[in-house]
Amino acid sequence: MGELTETENSNKRPAALLWEISQGSRGMYCAACAALLISVACNFTMPQLIRFLVDSASGVPASHMPVISSFAAAAGLGADFAERAGGLATAALLVVAVAAVGGAFTFTCRWTLACASEGMIKRLRDRLYSHIQRLPFEWHISIQTGDIVQRCTSDVEIVRNFASNQLIEIIRASALVIFAYSVLFPMNFTMAAASFAFLPVIFFYSAVFLRNASVSFLAADEAEGLLLAIAQENFSGVRVVRAFGRERYEADRFAAQNELFAELWMKLGRMLSAYWGIGDLLTGLQMVAICAVGAQQASRGGITVGEFIVFIIYNSMIIWPVRGLGRVLSEAGKTFVSLGRLREILESPTEADDEGASELPVKGDIEFDRVSFSYQDEPVLRDVSFTVKEGTTLGILGTTGSGKTTVAHLLCRLYDLGDGEGEIRIGKVDIKRFKHSHLRSNVGVVLQEPFLYSRTIAENIAGLSKNCPIQRIKDAAEIAQVDSDIERFAHSYGTMVGERGVTLSGGQKQRVAIARAILKGTPIMVFDDSLSAVDTETDARIRAALKSRAGGVTFIIISHRITTLSQADVIMVMESGRIVEMGPPAELERQGGIYARVLGMQRLVEGDLAEEAGGA
Repeated sequence: MGELTETENSNKRPAALLWEISQGSRGMYCAACAALLISVACNFTMPQLIRFLVDSASGVPASHMPVISSFAAAAGLGADFAERAGGLATAALLVVAVAAVGGAFTFTCRWTLACASEGMIKRLRDRLYSHIQRLPFEWHISIQTGDIVQRCTSDVEIVRNFASNQLIEIIRASALVIFAYSVLFPMNFTMAAASFAFLPVIFFYSAVFLRNASVSFLAADEAEGLLLAIAQENFSGVRVVRAFGRERYEADRFAAQNELFAELWMKLGRMLSAYWGIGDLLTGLQMVAICAVGAQQASRGGITVGEFIVFIIYNSMIIWPVRGLGRVLSEAGKTFVSLGRLREILESPTEADDEGASELPVKGDIEFDRVSFSYQDEPVLRDVSFTVKEGTTLGILGTTGSGKTTVAHLLCRLYDLGDGEGEIRIGKVDIKRFKHSHLRSNVGVVLQEPFLYSRTIAENIAGLSKNCPIQRIKDAAEIAQVDSDIERFAHSYGTMVGERGVTLSGGQKQRVAIARAILKGTPIMVFDDSLSAVDTETDARIRAALKSRAGGVTFIIISHRITTLSQADVIMVMESGRIVEMGPPAELERQGGIYARVLGMQRLVEGDLAEEAGGA
């Protein structure tokens, strides 16, 4: 399997990607943080009001409540509020008011955060999709589709979860700790110190857990990518699996990968269980320490009942956020793993037009000049030179692996020639001087396994042509000899072809793809074994229609079937990446070489089939 690898910029921290995609949402994040801080302040005011109520009922003088006086002064109620409040009803009303303000700012925080995070993730998805569209063909064939899908779905969802929930929880937990201890230390230094002593321990073991969890999360993510790749291959190739009776083999293969995936998550489950178990132990010890110190302070008269209750409430308020901070840190570890995997995609170099590339007219003779090409250090073409005159047809014949398809890929610049690997020209212009998009819009390619979208037949034929008249679509289908087949469907050209065109036969799919290329109207058309699923009679009608209606178009037809190539102006025979024969069909037949032998064998087979048909 091809794997995404680190690039030259891989030393950039994943946080840099998070910062980049947050552009446009940072203001809203700041607003959410401001609302969060006000909400936290309101939450921390509530225990002080409860303390005021309890101590007032117990007869504690208001002068013994300096924290209440400080909060009242900050709220504009006056430092003598505790003296003036007098009645419990006033304090109770204040509790309701503070709760209402806190709730309003909590709503504002969450709503603003949702808008900011979803906008950020939308930009990430758009950026990923746009970048993947511009990555070279070589990158796409080296990566399993399931791995790409897993990164663009599961990993993006992990980042979304962090941006919408966990990031604000880190800020919230930090604010809670700061608010709590800024109040607790002035109230009673000894009890506050007993509570605070456990925080470094909690943070330390959370950091250790985070480091170990990040490695495990990465392994689990990679295993999930492989699992999705296996599933995607089987779902898209279900007919091949069924045809060769490989159901049991593929099921066992999936089960083995699924078992590995489950084992990785069970390992993570054990780590999480240990993490939460240790957290419960530390929380219990912290509560015991606070109660012990508080009992000692109360016995000496150094703390009131209200203060003791406030300590317990504040400690409870920060215990779960602090413990949750460890969980959030572990989720942050997953997030940074996911950001790293997404960054690998975004930092993969895209196709770039050569300097000075333009949209010159794509017309004239096609020339391959001493072209050699290797794929992954494996030679595919060796010193190939030929010329296709404008408006003529070149037929290419060769065994599997002889380099036929590579010729088509190089002409479209799906692969690029390196230095010293020769030159390809159209009309005396090196194809590197054309912009990629311009060149491909002028070279129509029909593959042996055409890709059809899950749309109507008319939409598939129209391709990129918007608001294309139905008559033009029908004319193209007629040339491709698929019009009569389409008309027999219940919904004619409005028939949905299903995913990847599964509702059509192989020959129908090929002819719909040919119609799409015809409608595109390119000056150069390449048929890469795209008539292999069509019977010889239909094949002949398609070629005749193309020849009569597509004057001036240069055709390159790649095929194993001699009858498909028989009307070509020139036939090129390839073997092991070299041209071994080239010339008009009649001349190659007289030479008695590879072309003549293949022609003889195919005629013999056709004769035997005709005799069997006649005998039947």
